[in-house]
This record gives sequence, C-alpha cells and structure tokens, in this order.
Amino acid sequence: MSRLITRRNFLRSSAVMGSGLALAGCNQFDFLGSKENPVRQAMERANVLTYQAQRTLIGQQTLAREYAESEIRQGMKPNGSVEPTTPEYLFLKMQNFASYRLTIKGMVEREVSYSLDELRNMPARTQITRHDCVEGWSCIAKWTGTQLGPLLDEAGVKPGARYCVYHCFDNIQRTLSGDILYYTSSDLIDAYHPQTILSYGLNDQVLPVSNGAPVRLRIERALGYKQPKYLHTIELVDSLAPFGEGKGGYWEDTGYDWYGGI
Repeated sequence: MSRLITRRNFLRSSAVMGSGLALAGCNQFDFLGSKENPVRQAMERANVLTYQAQRTLIGQQTLAREYAESEIRQGMKPNGSVEPTTPEYLFLKMQNFASYRLTIKGMVEREVSYSLDELRNMPARTQITRHDCVEGWSCIAKWTGTQLGPLLDEAGVKPGARYCVYHCFDNIQRTLSGDILYYTSSDLIDAYHPQTILSYGLNDQVLPVSNGAPVRLRIERALGYKQPKYLHTIELVDSLAPFGEGKGGYWEDTGYDWYGGI
C-alpha cells in the first residue's frame, strides 16, 4: 500500500483539527450540542466518509501494524479514568477480581459469561501495537488476551445484530443525579477483527488497574477512546439509539467520531 494511504495519514487532517479543539478546552465543543450547526454537520459527513473509505480501501481484515519488542520504550501511559469508584468495582478489586464475570448478551442465541480465570485459560493472542490517543500522543505496548470473535460465536450472534455495545465499570463522570458510566461501541467487523482482544495482560504483566483491569478491549485499528477499560458487558444490538444520546458512546455523545478509525 502506498505511503499516501497509511492508517495515520488517512485521518491526519481531521485528527489535527479534532486534537486542536480538544486542547483548546471543553467549551470549544459547545457547538457540537446543536444538530443544526454547519460545522457539526460537516464533521458528521466527514466521519461517514472516513468510515466508508477505510472499509473500502483498507479492508475488513487488514491488520494494524505490529512492532518488535525492542520498540517498547516506556510503560503504557494511563489516561482518562484510572481507578473506578463504583461499589461493584471496588468490591471486585478487593477480591482481586475473583468474582468478576464478562457477560455477552442482547441479540444472541444464548447469554454467556466468563470468569477472569476462564478468559485466561482460553487460547491467547499477544500483539505489540501502537495506542494512538485523540489528544495527540501515542505509545507502543504489548497486549495479551483472548480474541473476542470466538466468544461471540459461542453466544451465537443473531442475524439482525449490527453493533456491539461495550459497558464498563468506569464512572467517568459524577453528577448530582448519579454516576455516568463509560460505554462505547463498534460494528461487528471490528468486533470480529483478529486483533480485537479482551486484554488481561500488559507488557508481560497482569493488566494494572490504571490501564483497565481486569479486562480492557483492544480494537487496534481505532483511536484510544474506542479501547474501553474496566469492561464487564458486551451487548449485541441492532441500533445505538437506546444508549446515552444515541451516538454510540460516552465521547461520541459529545461529538467525537463514532468510528474512531486510524
């Protein structure tokens, strides 16, 4: 593939614009609250074009670049929430996640759930990839976990399902009416991608709490906010409308690109 169509160059122009707004402060996103705002409408059209073009030009199963172990120069930078404070998460953490269960539900033939030990005893995939954050930084790290695709097959995804919604323990925002929990979503193409793993290991160590323990989803062809930490439930759905503001994720509800591809 030509250097003109690399994963990073493909989204460079829109990423620069987005990171500049983010660094300028949250009030710079006020315009995103209005569906009639022409800037928001232009960004939404660009997001759809990026999604369609990447699917066409890059391909559904093309792998993200993987690196040599010698290219790991630092520990994985914690970002966003680094320690959830919901009672459920604190209880699990106190038990060293012994009673943790990952659940797959929704539009499936059978609801399934797995303990952390069960996930660790499944066939594992290890990959050294670059984490690209919308804030403009990146970090190469080694991730170990089980592929999501075979678990979806065990649950039996129903024909009408279009998306996976990823629910987390992460109380990313606290309000007077209660905690707002982090969530995001992907299409089934990204869910079944061979590099999409339920990661429980980081750089040959147990995944730290600050990086998403006990399980963090890795969708390696997407930006960092599409790599949800503290994952507990995967819900198969045919529409994203019932969740949050209907945009497919916590940050997506504020105006971020739903696809988040790089």
